[in-house]
Amino acid sequence: MEITRWAAAVEYVGTRYSGWQSQQHAPSVQGELETALSRVAAHPVAVSAAGRTDAGVHGHAQIIHFDSPSRRSPYAWLLGTNTHLPPDVSLRWVQAVAPDFHARHSAVARRYRYVIHNSRARSALLSDRAAWLAWTLDEQAMHRASQCLIGELDFSAFRGAQCQSTTPWRCVTDIAVWRRNDFVLIDIRANAFLHHMVRNIAGTLMEVGQGRQSEAWVAEVLASRDRTRAGMNAPAQGLYFVAADYPAHYGLPAAADFWLP
Repeated sequence: MEITRWAAAVEYVGTRYSGWQSQQHAPSVQGELETALSRVAAHPVAVSAAGRTDAGVHGHAQIIHFDSPSRRSPYAWLLGTNTHLPPDVSLRWVQAVAPDFHARHSAVARRYRYVIHNSRARSALLSDRAAWLAWTLDEQAMHRASQCLIGELDFSAFRGAQCQSTTPWRCVTDIAVWRRNDFVLIDIRANAFLHHMVRNIAGTLMEVGQGRQSEAWVAEVLASRDRTRAGMNAPAQGLYFVAADYPAHYGLPAAADFWLP
């Protein structure tokens, strides 16, 4: 029977999940997706993703792929799967792709955004969608300090203790810190990321933004390769997997504009 490989973009609020990856005794985004897709396919479906997110982290356009011999249109996969998914997980599009496409291995870059609600008062509506910091941040100092992180570098100082990667080297191609009203945003693009890398970078840059450390300190932390020298692991609720980038010949839709903010 002919097998078709399908790609899809997944949007999710990670608040009530143990993370992306399936867990035996805890809810996961992957588990919800595989259950819903299996009901539409009428056979067990396993999915692979562009990147794994931790507990409480959100996804704007997480890319997955799965294989199925079932004859379904893209719209049938989309509508049927979303019917069986909880409200905090949704497929945004589905399309057939070449057999050699792989959501993880074909990706040339991943993009994350860290969202900080920088306001004197906390927001009830944003309690699970952004980190909150009452101290006014100097986003321009944070941006200048962050530029030392661009390049193919050893990110051991920003690596989580439970990281399973065989190498701490990653290539960051873009990083920007900017403000929109009461929000400070950290956008970062790299070929791949270490466990907790973005959250540790965010926590370190917030030290600079609050004036507790100099702009040059970030480069010193990077050079030290010592996690204990860096800032805190910033809260999970501020982190979003924005998108993954792929070679143009796969023909995947461009990620939609990110809504927050």
